[in-house]
Amino acid sequence: MAEIHKKILVVEDEPALRDTIKNRFVGEGFTVLAANDGVEGLEMALAEHPDLILLDIIMPKMDGITMLKKLRQDSWGKGASIFMLTNLSDEKKVSDSMEEGVFDYLIKADWMLDELIFLVKKKLGVS
Repeated sequence: MAEIHKKILVVEDEPALRDTIKNRFVGEGFTVLAANDGVEGLEMALAEHPDLILLDIIMPKMDGITMLKKLRQDSWGKGASIFMLTNLSDEKKVSDSMEEGVFDYLIKADWMLDELIFLVKKKLGVS
């Protein structure tokens, strides 16, 4: 598999899901960074400037919505591409995310990993 030269940050507190997502994207040729919570994710995002962030909402230390709002306060973070990943289908959380310029909002139970990879590649303009 050829390297894609795109960097993705996965911010997910569930180790099995984080590792599964990370391993699939690495297998697709992406460089993948992983964070366990919003605090770690925010630090990593601001230091590494990934091309896209996959961000869980419900996490310890700092939830995804808080991380997203803090990220948007940064000059680079204002334009960062973000997909929210959650088990929630809470309309308030969806609208909060969309107000912060989230590209897509995916309910974990509703998507398959192949679909996520397709959407990320489409957003980043790679095939």
